[in-house]
Amino acid sequence: VQLQASGGGLVQAGESLRLSCVASGSNIFTEMGWYRQTPGKERELVARISSDGNTNYGDSVTGRFAISRDYARGSVYLQMNRLKLEDTAVYYCNAKNMMFRDFWGQGTQVTVSS
Repeated sequence: VQLQASGGGLVQAGESLRLSCVASGSNIFTEMGWYRQTPGKERELVARISSDGNTNYGDSVTGRFAISRDYARGSVYLQMNRLKLEDTAVYYCNAKNMMFRDFWGQGTQVTVSS
């Protein structure tokens, strides 16, 4: 299974970005989501969505970000609105299969400038 993430970039504070992640090799995942990491910090949950559509968001993005999923394509998306400087990070796509194995994408850089 490979996850290909895209959509990162440089934006100004207050703007929006949409991240995409497409899986190849399988489209059957119990959960898909997005995590992010900055230098010196642990990777943290941004948002995740289960196979039945339940979502969870990190406290700092609730109300600004929205996760969605295309089950047939094995893809997951992250709409990021009202971006803040502190959203700057490398964003990683994640998928969990029915055997509880984790798969990770290569990461996409999101940089928010003032």
